[in-house]
Amino acid sequence: MGIAILFLLGIGNFAAHKAVLESGHPLLEQVPWFFAMLGGRFSLFVEFFMLLGAMLMVSAGSAGWVWAYVGYTALNGASAWMILSGRV
Repeated sequence: MGIAILFLLGIGNFAAHKAVLESGHPLLEQVPWFFAMLGGRFSLFVEFFMLLGAMLMVSAGSAGWVWAYVGYTALNGASAWMILSGRV
């Protein structure tokens, strides 16, 4: 069950991340050079490995990682909403 929850949250994180990358927000010009590599797509790889790591930990029996990823998703969603709505 935890893997399915993480998978669905991961889809939401990738969608929010991609929307922010495509928004052209001026804040994106201030990210470190290693996140700007590949036109910002390097940060999507980081996002993938965070999801993969959480899924591997949950599959090994560490259910607390579901809650950690839920918290990460909430912060990620709030940040994306503020960037996309022009509040930042």
